[in-house]
Amino acid sequence: MALLDKIQDKTAKIGVIGLGYVGLPLAVEKAKAGYEVLGFDIQQEKVDKVNKGINYIGDVVTTELEDLVKNKKLSATSDYNRISECDTIALCVPTPLDKFKQPDLSFVINSTKEVTKRMKKDTLVVLESTTYPGTTEEVVLPILEERGFKVGQDFYLAFSPERVDPGNLIYKTKNTPKVVGGVTEKCSLHAKELYQRVLNAEVFVVSSPKEAEMSKILENSFRIVNIAFINEMAIVAKKMGINIWQVIDAAATKPFGFMPFYPGPGVGGHCIPIDPFYLTYKAREYDYHTRLIELAGEINDYMPEYVVERMMDVLNEDKKCMNGAKILMLGIAYKGDIDDMRESPALKVLEHLENKKADVKIHDPYVHTFTLKDKIYNTVPLTEEDLKEADIVVITTGHKKVDYDFVLKNAKLVFDTKNITKGLRNNYPNKVILL
Repeated sequence: MALLDKIQDKTAKIGVIGLGYVGLPLAVEKAKAGYEVLGFDIQQEKVDKVNKGINYIGDVVTTELEDLVKNKKLSATSDYNRISECDTIALCVPTPLDKFKQPDLSFVINSTKEVTKRMKKDTLVVLESTTYPGTTEEVVLPILEERGFKVGQDFYLAFSPERVDPGNLIYKTKNTPKVVGGVTEKCSLHAKELYQRVLNAEVFVVSSPKEAEMSKILENSFRIVNIAFINEMAIVAKKMGINIWQVIDAAATKPFGFMPFYPGPGVGGHCIPIDPFYLTYKAREYDYHTRLIELAGEINDYMPEYVVERMMDVLNEDKKCMNGAKILMLGIAYKGDIDDMRESPALKVLEHLENKKADVKIHDPYVHTFTLKDKIYNTVPLTEEDLKEADIVVITTGHKKVDYDFVLKNAKLVFDTKNITKGLRNNYPNKVILL
């Protein structure tokens, strides 16, 4: 039976390589759609958890995972020889930057090599990992063709960028539109047919993998640039004695030509601080310097330091220094209501505070222990005693689980970098400092 027929009647066996924040939700949705799904991961711990129906990703519903495993629609393995069983394969592996902000494609390259060794003819391969425009055709395709297979005839290759927003209660993998770009028209057709049967959302086909790759870079570059702009506006507004949060609310009353962005202690997560710099890297091949993106990165990178500088100014006004000051941080995750700490600006704030010899405690209802620079940190419960002892309580993550009325009632001083005390702080005059 031809692959297209298998996809259409859901007899195709689906492979998903990488069972992290992108791969596991995708594997679950494909299994829920009626396909038999086999997940691959080099971390045996993840493999064992999936096979036991143990959930470790917030965006996956535990009962759904349990049912899929029980009904043998979803399983996992670390044995890459089983790639030969799969009719379609999604690559959902990390694409980090190194310390020089150069793309590290080692996970993509190594996974593609594993696929190439074992892939049978008439297989669909889809790269979902975010990377620079050209990766699918310049890096992945040549490896897949090493055995003499011809793309568009012997196998099909496409790029379809992941669109995962951890903690988003409205948009999940299932109902988020999907962009697809195949190397050939047949490649695009096979990928579109698969995703149409998995998602309850539009599958938007572009003319090549490069357009699909660039669309993902555009999405996140748009955000990093606008966040940097509002962060800079916040810094300037503070110097001028202007409340930036009121300014944003006022501007947002305009029903056209304005989209509100909000300042904060920096940007975090697996996408926004990283993805735009894939383009910066690739643009150099074309003798172009992406100055706006790089400047946006510099501004956002400065924000954790700016937060600590503001805290030092407040302490100085009270004739105290940061060395030995008692600081209670509220939040270490990169955004509210999740446990994800990847690239969290709160970690950078903590690092700056440690460098200044502050005495820091951290409360985060979603994170109980973590490691930074080889040091293990245990978060603490939110207590009246810790709040009253702290010279400054700094809100670095806007978790809704935190009782901010309790915080304001007991803290001496609160530095709210997220404006989450809005609606409460008028009851506690002179206790809250805004970014």
